[in-house]
Amino acid sequence: MSEADDRRQLQDVMLSYAAAVDDRDMARYRACFAEDAEIVGFGEETVTGADAWTASVESQLDAFSSTQHLMSPQLASITGDTASARTDVQALHVLKDGNGAMFTLWATYLTDFVRNDDGWKISRHELVIRGTQHTA
Repeated sequence: MSEADDRRQLQDVMLSYAAAVDDRDMARYRACFAEDAEIVGFGEETVTGADAWTASVESQLDAFSSTQHLMSPQLASITGDTASARTDVQALHVLKDGNGAMFTLWATYLTDFVRNDDGWKISRHELVIRGTQHTA
């Protein structure tokens, strides 16, 4: 497989991640992660394990009537069957309060990947918050 193919596949994992959250497709979301994935920066605690993280995200999504995650192109480095990437994100969250309140997040994802028999999977995913805005 060429480096260009690997880069496209890494980008596809992150685009699938975003689409799955916005579509509330938790099976598709879970498929983005390695079993023992480590999740950092999305709260005070580090979350370990794809199943635990997927359940946490599904619960968090209950606060929003809709979301949209806009992803930048990645800055990726690939070494054999491991890779690291920086992906900037703007995430819009419409609150279920019925008044059109919105929470916007500007952030960077620092993501490590591992390639297994099923393709590239997220092995470590860190959120670095750049800014937030809450509108009523």
